[in-house]
Amino acid sequence: MTSTLVKVPFVDLSIQHQPIQTKIEQAIDQVIKQGDFILGEALAEFEVAFAAACGVSYGVGVASGTDAIALGLQACGIGKGDEVLVPANTFIATIIGVIYAGATPVLVDCDYETALIDFESAAKAITPQTKAILPVHLYGQMVSPSQLKDFADTYNLIIFEDAAQAHLAEREGIRAGAIGSAAGFSFYPSKNLGAFGSGGMVVTNNQAIADKVRSLRNYGAPRKYFHTELGTNSRLDTLQAAILNIKLPSLSEWNLARNKAAQVYDLALQPLETQEVFPIKNYSQFGHVYHLYVIRLNQKLAQHREKIQQQLQELGIQTGIHYPIPCHLQPAYRYLGYQLGDLPQAEALCEQILSLPMYPGLAQEQIALVNEQLAKVIYSCNKS
Repeated sequence: MTSTLVKVPFVDLSIQHQPIQTKIEQAIDQVIKQGDFILGEALAEFEVAFAAACGVSYGVGVASGTDAIALGLQACGIGKGDEVLVPANTFIATIIGVIYAGATPVLVDCDYETALIDFESAAKAITPQTKAILPVHLYGQMVSPSQLKDFADTYNLIIFEDAAQAHLAEREGIRAGAIGSAAGFSFYPSKNLGAFGSGGMVVTNNQAIADKVRSLRNYGAPRKYFHTELGTNSRLDTLQAAILNIKLPSLSEWNLARNKAAQVYDLALQPLETQEVFPIKNYSQFGHVYHLYVIRLNQKLAQHREKIQQQLQELGIQTGIHYPIPCHLQPAYRYLGYQLGDLPQAEALCEQILSLPMYPGLAQEQIALVNEQLAKVIYSCNKS
């Protein structure tokens, strides 16, 4: 007999929302009373607050993280004929953003231990058309700012950060969003800072880039009914901004809770190293904000990953895979010309990774239960 009771959900948003629910309701009520649902006061306030939290001067709210990449790249001057270096191990929205900007994504491999972009692979992909590099701060850990800047300087590239999973992440004294020309964030509900729907933001220290995104998001109009370029309709709703305004002051505390939970996981999972099960490496210490906690299975266990997930589900433990197919092997993007074997590190990781429950409020007892049951399942699979 199997249990359907969820003992450790993959994500539980109610824990963070419950203490601030009254404030959120009041903020929503204020927007309703004011009636400024589009480009309203709460949005302007949130743009200023979030940019400041990232350590940059400007923030421009848009409809999604995908749009943040697409419009942000356009505002940086990236478009038709340009190539953008992108790691293959990322959510597909990163690739879509580049394509929507009119540019061509050039997919490169990732580091096997961190899952972050591999600069040696990126260097081999440079062509005369390469104009930008789009590092993904995957799972909540930033790409090294110093390595990224050195690489961009060497090849004269624009840096545009995909920080969708890295709200207030830090490395080498720099926060996500403050390395390059601009960065894109997502406020999808399950993100470290999540809205009650979709949303995104472009952050930058460059006023011209910020002004361009403001125009592009609003039909290409720097002022009402005056359209200077081909824009779109992509604005962060005032209601969502009002909710995010209430949540932002708690973000650092929530991130710290995630990091501490990850440390408990790390310690609890050490015995499984003998079974060749390892967490994705953290080289950022407390700067890693752990949007996801991801482990790497050995090749034998990876063949049983679906079985491992199913058995954990039956024991009340939810897991995920981020991501099961690398972008260069997705059917919709075969036209880019990549084949199996082109990016071996990304391909191996996609077969071997498993995401464990992670959210603020995850109790040590829950982590202990995950570890206990995971160990039993893994030992069983290794013996089979």
